Amino acid sequence: MTDTGLQLANFFFYVFHTVLIFFNLFGWIPARTRKLNLITLLATFASWIILGIWKGWGYCFLTDWHYDILRNLGEQDLPNSYIAFLVEKLSGWLPNADLINSLTLGLALLALACSLWVNWRRSGR
Repeated sequence: MTDTGLQLANFFFYVFHTVLIFFNLFGWIPARTRKLNLITLLATFASWIILGIWKGWGYCFLTDWHYDILRNLGEQDLPNSYIAFLVEKLSGWLPNADLINSLTLGLALLALACSLWVNWRRSGR
């Protein structure tokens, strides 16, 4: 891939992956996105758990693909967590891995519980 192609792919992953993270956390709120939110949350957990059997707990194929692009662009010493990567890129501070992993899992579980609740409640009408 050319340098321009890598830069475009890098930009795509920054935008897409970040939007997906926020959608996973808050997409259960608007009624029109609740079903899609539940699907993306289940896909995220499937990646973390099922693919994690072979790749390690919490494995995210989007992070893997983006990190491949970043390494080709010369990035080194990337943290295991994409959330930690984003925090460091935005603030310059690399948070403790255990803190980030705990917050990521806790907030994802909370979002999943909310999504299940609003989707179940809606289907019960």
